[in-house]
Amino acid sequence: MLSIRKIGVVGRTYRNLNRYRQILAILFKYGFGDLLELLKIEQYIEVGLQLISRNRRYRLEKLSRAERVRMAFEELGPTYVKLGQIISTRPDLVPVDFARELSKLQDEVPSFAFNEVSKIIETELGSPPEELFDFIDETPFASASIGQVHRAGLEDGETVAVKVQRPGIKKIIEVDLEIMLHLATLMERNIKEMALYRPVKIVEEFARTLEKEIDYTIEAASMERFARHFLDDPTIYIPKVYRDTTTERVLTMELVDGIKVSEIERLEEAGLDRKVITARGADFYLKQVFNYGFFHADPHPGNIFILPDNVICLLDFGMTGSVDRQTREDFVDLIDSVVHQHELRATQVLLKLTSWDDEPDIRMLEKDVADFMGQHLYKPLEDIEIGKLLNQLLELASRYRLMIPPDIFFMMKVLTTIEGVALVLDPDFDMIAQAAPFIERVKLARFYPGRIADDMIKLGSEMLQFIQQFPKDMLEITRLIRQRRISFKMEHKGLENMLATHDQISNRISFSIIIAALIIGSALIVISETPPLFYGISLIGIILFSAAALMGIWLLIAILRKGRL
Repeated sequence: MLSIRKIGVVGRTYRNLNRYRQILAILFKYGFGDLLELLKIEQYIEVGLQLISRNRRYRLEKLSRAERVRMAFEELGPTYVKLGQIISTRPDLVPVDFARELSKLQDEVPSFAFNEVSKIIETELGSPPEELFDFIDETPFASASIGQVHRAGLEDGETVAVKVQRPGIKKIIEVDLEIMLHLATLMERNIKEMALYRPVKIVEEFARTLEKEIDYTIEAASMERFARHFLDDPTIYIPKVYRDTTTERVLTMELVDGIKVSEIERLEEAGLDRKVITARGADFYLKQVFNYGFFHADPHPGNIFILPDNVICLLDFGMTGSVDRQTREDFVDLIDSVVHQHELRATQVLLKLTSWDDEPDIRMLEKDVADFMGQHLYKPLEDIEIGKLLNQLLELASRYRLMIPPDIFFMMKVLTTIEGVALVLDPDFDMIAQAAPFIERVKLARFYPGRIADDMIKLGSEMLQFIQQFPKDMLEITRLIRQRRISFKMEHKGLENMLATHDQISNRISFSIIIAALIIGSALIVISETPPLFYGISLIGIILFSAAALMGIWLLIAILRKGRL
């Protein structure tokens, strides 16, 4: 478990002042000093940090803000590179232009010394590598931000790949995440525009993702799960995991010698059929998504190898996604309604799949969905690219601040990426046609007798549970009311205008009665010639008549101003 604490009083809570200084210096360097000023960060950091020279900033006026963010992340190191890669897949959390720019980040870092590798293996497995393996290459053949991979051999002659986690990477990640969380909290507190993108939520999701990636036992379990799903499929191969030499920080798996799917010339030289590879690869991912609801969420070409006889082999299972049956069916409804130009239904399903802080303008959303379909979908199905279609839907959701759950987004990203890889292998590939049978099976599965029976049994079980639980809940509520531990508050909404109108009516009636009383009283006083008299007329009566006249004129003007007599 990653141990992340919120930063409060400096000197007691965060662990690495030098790292904080380094992060701030890089942010200044790439022109984000204005952002740090808005964060009011001087309250939280020591005076020494304020001495960072702003003259160290590069002159980057010609670069966009998104490009400067990418460059800063690259210089900030592995944790920030990984953050950029992850949030580049989440246009619901960051603007689309930032997501595109951050997708260019490369996870390439120098390897660490073999003596460190030996120490980690011995600590994790209880023996040095020379006792566990017949041989192990000291030079890694792959290196990334979390770990590096060495070729090794087992006593039975099997060649394996041993992935070893970087020394101290967990501590580095925890320090960086603490500082990230602190900066994100300041953003939400002090910058209204940044608060819209929920930076604290981004950091928290990133922490959860990294927590899975730095535990190799989770990756091993994912590989074994995939192997079970495709055990009887001869066109798919998943490398074997060696559990005896796998721990949280060391992963040993079968070393596969294949050709990367992106190496087109090598595929042709080996006599492999690109069209067959394309169809098999697409079916492989479509089965993951629509049949099993558990899928490899990082399908870039470097993770897909081709073996002899056009067999597909998948590597790097550190990032996976899963969606339940109902979500898969809703996603199919979305694709189906978009492809068949049902804008109202597409809008309803899109809202069902997403969440939001502020309710969107449904009428405007329906209009934009209809405009989107009108611009892009009135053409033959074989000309529709599902990747572009899904990306445009994501942009639409982002515009209305609709939050797409991570696994649904990963599912959309997988389909988009696989279509891109497929079109490189086979420019004539039609993803819509390839996916159509899977979509139809999901739609028809709702009407299978077994599925209907299962749904009825589930509904009956829930109804029975409700009938059993409802009396207990009512008794509990009654008990709480008797003990005065619960109270009801009734609030009428929407009655303010009606009450104001009633007040206005009653005020006018009262005012009219007073005027009438003044007129009648004045007349009686005049008739009775109550002194003092003015030219034989009671002065008091004249004053009261005048007051009644003024009040009458005032009431008439008030009525005329409202425009209603």
